Amino acid sequence: MWNYNPESHDKPGTRLIGFKVEASDGHIGKVDKATEEVDASYLVVDTGPWVLGKHVLIPAGAIVRIDVKEEKVHVNLTKDQIKDSAEYDKDDTATNPGAAV
Repeated sequence: MWNYNPESHDKPGTRLIGFKVEASDGHIGKVDKATEEVDASYLVVDTGPWVLGKHVLIPAGAIVRIDVKEEKVHVNLTKDQIKDSAEYDKDDTATNPGAAV
């Protein structure tokens, strides 16, 4: 769950910050942060006006396709699933697998 699927992310090292995030049922926000740590890869999605500027954590395993040309990240989650995701807190290990303990 915390690793990129090789078929979805065939260009490791691509800077995903600013890419649009497309849920299975439409646009939901943009990538605010992206990591490529082994067993701890994730995106932080800024949902903007959709959810009052909430930042949520999406595991890299939810990504089904990255379109570098269109600068879009497609995930296998619905807008509601993303809206209901835990809010990202950079200092909380429960919502940030890369946070120091």
